[in-house]
This record gives sequence, C-alpha cells and structure tokens, in this order.
Amino acid sequence: MRPDDPCEITLPARCGVSAVAGLRVRRAKLPPADVVVRRGLRATCMPRTLTDLAWRLPLEDAVVITDMALHAQLTDHAQIQRWMEQRPLYRGRRRLRAVLDVADGGAESPMESRLRTLLVRAGLPRPLTQVRLFDAAGSFLGRVDLYYPQARLAIEYDGENHHDRLLADNRRQNAILRSGVRLLRYCAADVLGTPFVVLAQVREALAIAEFVVTAGASNAAKFSKSRPLSRV
Repeated sequence: MRPDDPCEITLPARCGVSAVAGLRVRRAKLPPADVVVRRGLRATCMPRTLTDLAWRLPLEDAVVITDMALHAQLTDHAQIQRWMEQRPLYRGRRRLRAVLDVADGGAESPMESRLRTLLVRAGLPRPLTQVRLFDAAGSFLGRVDLYYPQARLAIEYDGENHHDRLLADNRRQNAILRSGVRLLRYCAADVLGTPFVVLAQVREALAIAEFVVTAGASNAAKFSKSRPLSRV
C-alpha cells in the first residue's frame, strides 16, 4: 500500500455509487458494531479493517499494517480475538490468525516488520523487539530492534536516517559488541534484495551461539548471571 493508492470505501451492496476517481469502492454488509466514527467520518472498526486487509494483501503487507495498529495502540490482540470469535464465518479470519502469529506492536517501522516477518516465516525463532541491553554492571548499553536473548544476538535495521545519527549509532554498537553481544545490521536492500543472505547469516549466528552455550563457554556463563533485559 502506497500513500497515493486510492482511498477505499465500503458501501452496502445495493448502494448506487459507482467507481469514482481516487476511490476504490467495495461492497459488503456493514453491521452497526463494525462501524465507528473517526474525525467525523464513518469507518470500519480496527479488527474489521485488519481482517479485510489480511484477506486482500500479501501476508508481509498485512503484518506491517497490523504492527502499526498495535504499536499505535489502536487495538490489541485481545480485542481482535474477541471480534473474530463473534464472527466465526467471516472471511479473512484464517488469514488474520496467520498475521497475528507474526505481528508485534514493538516494531517501529515497516521495514523492521518485514525483517522480523522474513525471519519467522523462514522457520527461525521469533526474536524479541525493542530490547534494552545492559552490561554485567547494570549500565545501559542501548536498545536494539530485534534480539535473541539465549544467543546474545542483536539485529538492527538501518533506515534512511541512519547516516544522520551515524556517530551515536557507532558508539552504541561498540558498547554492545564489547559486552559480548553479536550484532548484525541490515538495510532495505538486504531485506528486499537478498533475503537469502540475511537468513543465512542469522542462521549461522544462531548456530554458533548454540554451540557456545552447549559447550559451556565462559561467555554463556557470564550471560546467565547478567542483569535481565527489560522491554520498552
């Protein structure tokens, strides 16, 4: 979905309005419970909106939109689940369940959502999002986009503004690396252009970490005694 896409409107089946430039007209039943008023305009409630989008969009796009809705606290998993339970025959429910299995309101950008979705759909463990890291002394090191705590593996997505904050990012990265946490960084070209490389590198890093933990290396022992992580 792009900012210049037509605005979608949903109308009753017998409504006489036809296609209009800048609008995409869809026809469906609209129970009163599925309609809310936002800024003076009638709109479908958030669970209905997400279900309709999950039915029509690729899973990655639906996850991005659901992440945004969860992050903005426009809805939550419990509200969406209640809505689906009350409409067992509504189309799109199965698709939305697949989206919710991946969705996470911690994502702060569409590309972070796409990166996490890439990992999970490939069968890799689901990483934590927006994790604050501390060293053994309890000093704050920084916050990372994705994190595998058992593997001590952090993954960062570098957006368009990365160069504007390069100095701060470098200092944060150095502090994290000195603490023994491995760090992988990716940009849009990596996630969209060479996803197989991203997956191979993450798999390799997780495999190395599993070997280290199994072998009882000192770094794994230190990690087990370190300050617990906190989510934001």
